[in-house]
Amino acid sequence: MKIVTTPMCEDILKLAGLKEYQVSLNPDSTDADIAVVLSETNTGMQSIKLKLNTFKQIQESIEIVQTKLGTGSIGEGSSIQLPHGVNTRNRNIKVKVYSNFLRDIVEDMGYTVVNGNEHHDFLVYPDYIRDEIQGELDSMGENYVEITSHKNSPINPVKRAELRYKLLEKKLCMKH
Repeated sequence: MKIVTTPMCEDILKLAGLKEYQVSLNPDSTDADIAVVLSETNTGMQSIKLKLNTFKQIQESIEIVQTKLGTGSIGEGSSIQLPHGVNTRNRNIKVKVYSNFLRDIVEDMGYTVVNGNEHHDFLVYPDYIRDEIQGELDSMGENYVEITSHKNSPINPVKRAELRYKLLEKKLCMKH
């Protein structure tokens, strides 16, 4: 079976113990049988779609790849210890979040996510919408956190998650 993956998912294949695959920004342009891609990636071929926002999602993705592609061997990633972000003290902090990938992380860390115009202590948003919400940011003082999007973050999903979690923890935990 020929497997193709995007650069953003390649490290998951390595962690799952897969050794033979092709990397392409456009899986549909290859002659692969199956693609391993991010959940939001559209492809016309059979695919395994992964979410890689939280440490739990990363671990689950490694297991999904191992199961569906029958790696049989244990890759270096199967023994990695990924932290889990939940802290019950965080429930007291209300966070308004722009984007689903950040919502996953903020919820995993145990913060209370609010919707719409509900009162919130912090605002968390991806870098690519800064201009759109500048007025709202101005009204928040320093109580906002800008998180880098995929294109401005490490390609390795574990390093990307570590960076995002540390940034959120540093900024949001000041509230305790």
